[in-house]
Amino acid sequence: MSIPYPPIRPDLFRIGPFSVRWYAVMYVVGYIVGAKIAARRAARGLVRLSPADIDAFISYMMISMLLGARLMYAAVYEPGHYFSRPLEFFAIWHGGLSFHGAVIGMVIATALFARRRAIPFLTVTDTLALAGTPGLFFGRLGNFFNAELYGRPTQLPWGMIFPTDPLHIPRHPSELYEAIGEGVVLAILLFWLERRSIARHWYRPGVLSAAFLIGYGVIRFVIEFTRQPDPQLGFVLGPFSAGQLLSAAMVVVGAAFAVYLRSRPASVASSAATSTSDSAA
Repeated sequence: MSIPYPPIRPDLFRIGPFSVRWYAVMYVVGYIVGAKIAARRAARGLVRLSPADIDAFISYMMISMLLGARLMYAAVYEPGHYFSRPLEFFAIWHGGLSFHGAVIGMVIATALFARRRAIPFLTVTDTLALAGTPGLFFGRLGNFFNAELYGRPTQLPWGMIFPTDPLHIPRHPSELYEAIGEGVVLAILLFWLERRSIARHWYRPGVLSAAFLIGYGVIRFVIEFTRQPDPQLGFVLGPFSAGQLLSAAMVVVGAAFAVYLRSRPASVASSAATSTSDSAA
């Protein structure tokens, strides 16, 4: 038993050789929503970002995300392929991006951005953690529209036959699992944590960043059990995929960072944000 894959073409529209793909549109929508979240945090006094700063920060993130994601994918998933075909490295429209590499790239770019703009680093990473969850949601929808990164075979009633699957068998729609888990559940948890920590006056910059690393790592690790491993790698350690090992590393880093943050004093931004929220009400 399975449900039909919806008749979605990867291209939103095409004019001659030029095409606009759903995948790219989803990322643009994610950045727009993320920019609004960043602006809202700035208005509440949780991060010192002007509208011009937010525009510049988005540029930093777009470049660093693509570069970090591509470098990690090339190094971990297909190292030989890009050594023999170096120009293929720039053909990102052919796929081949690693979210874990994107995180590393964006953290490095955030450090450079914060240093150049004299803005506290952890207030920016917290903003990135919150603002990035819509990008995860829309990005995974883009994967689904491309019929890529689909799941393992399943007999569950919502199994789906993807047009790009050479075996044409029902599979988990793991892209949708990830869209909900990483882009909705994680966002709800982070927004709840922000509100609770500010209301109870124990918020400190970095709390959301640590929570994002732990939350994303756990959610991705669990959902990865339903996702088809990359064919060129398969399982790399027993029943675990490369994505699961990288996610486990995120959890370890996030947990260590959370322990470190417990020794730091709560931020004065907690009271400022509470006052702003009360005034807005």
